Amino acid sequence: MGKDFSSALRPAIVMTILFAALLGLAYPLAMTGIGQAIFPRQANGSLVRGADGTVIGSAVVGQAFTADRYFQTRPSAAGKGYDGLASSGSNLGPTAQALVDRVTPDVAKRRAEGMAGPIPGDLVTASGSGLDPDLSPAAALAQAPRVARVRGITLDRVHALVRERTERSILGDPHVNVLALNQALDAQARDGRPAAPVR
Repeated sequence: MGKDFSSALRPAIVMTILFAALLGLAYPLAMTGIGQAIFPRQANGSLVRGADGTVIGSAVVGQAFTADRYFQTRPSAAGKGYDGLASSGSNLGPTAQALVDRVTPDVAKRRAEGMAGPIPGDLVTASGSGLDPDLSPAAALAQAPRVARVRGITLDRVHALVRERTERSILGDPHVNVLALNQALDAQARDGRPAAPVR
């Protein structure tokens, strides 16, 4: 029995070491190398840089914009909001009173901004991850009057920026990356177009 155990132990140890090296080192290094060679931007986090070259965010991770001069992101249930270490949704069902209680202040805020009619759902509900960087075009257009008024630019120009930044894909609905849209607003201001806040 002891001989059978020792003869079975050696291959088990060898296979453990072999698969640890293969799947724990070789495979991850190969995938990292392929990712860096073929998709370097995505492999490094899809980082977005500002006009001065500093990293200001990621195209695939949302961040909270709260100033009225910017398009604002959807609410986030990740930690205290857009916390990458606490990615999660609220897991509240459509009939949950807690969801109604959470959404009601956001609806009131949007109404106070002057939004009339149906409010797009993504302006008052969190995404499944809590880190969604995108809005529906309808949610962006609903904010356009506020952005235009605060920045002192025409509503038509803001609508044009939303249309220019709307991305379409084969799978999924059209969407607008909020960071890219807000970057376009700031670039417009740097280009000398009127963008000063209206006092």
